[in-house]
Amino acid sequence: ANTFTAPFVQQYKTQAAVVTAALGGIGTGTVTGAVAVATAGVNGAVLTRLTAIPRATVTASSLVLFLVKASAPTVFQLIDSELMPAYTLAATTAIPETPFGNITNDNPLRLEAGDILYVGSQVALAAGIVFTAQWGNL
Repeated sequence: ANTFTAPFVQQYKTQAAVVTAALGGIGTGTVTGAVAVATAGVNGAVLTRLTAIPRATVTASSLVLFLVKASAPTVFQLIDSELMPAYTLAATTAIPETPFGNITNDNPLRLEAGDILYVGSQVALAAGIVFTAQWGNL
């Protein structure tokens, strides 16, 4: 049930998810290797930032974002993608962060109640790629 609270974020959230396996089935609605990074609350949510950072040396990698609707919990819909550049891990360099540029404070991704966002990489990395989502439940 809705309340008379203004439709602003009621609860801020930050969540990290580690992806190690390469995605399978990306051209279908059934995907393997993806990891959940955000679940919208009962009044929906807005995602304002999504980034990825490798935990080891990485080749250029296609990163993807899937939306799974509460009404179809087994169907993965590809909704965004970014390219993580190749990087060689070194103690004297910053590890590059790859932002999903279509999702910002000025252009948030709006989610319906119960929607789940999954992330993944088309290239496996045993040490993992950490995706971080910043969102808020309405």
